[in-house]
Amino acid sequence: MPPVTCLIQKFEVGDKVHIVCDSSIQKGMPHRRFHGKTGTVVGQRGRAWMLAIPDGNSEKIVIARPQHLKAQR
Repeated sequence: MPPVTCLIQKFEVGDKVHIVCDSSIQKGMPHRRFHGKTGTVVGQRGRAWMLAIPDGNSEKIVIARPQHLKAQR
């Protein structure tokens, strides 16, 4: 089980976060190609956060739960 603080993280729109997939929790896990990437929070959908990730010449929107996100320092 991950710590409770990992589950109740709050982010503001515009915050930078790292995607670090926690394999012990499959629900809300982003695709493995985004593991290790850094994105910007653009919104929230229920318990999950929407992130804008630059990918080549385009920008992808990734939806991930807070267990798989880590705030950038």
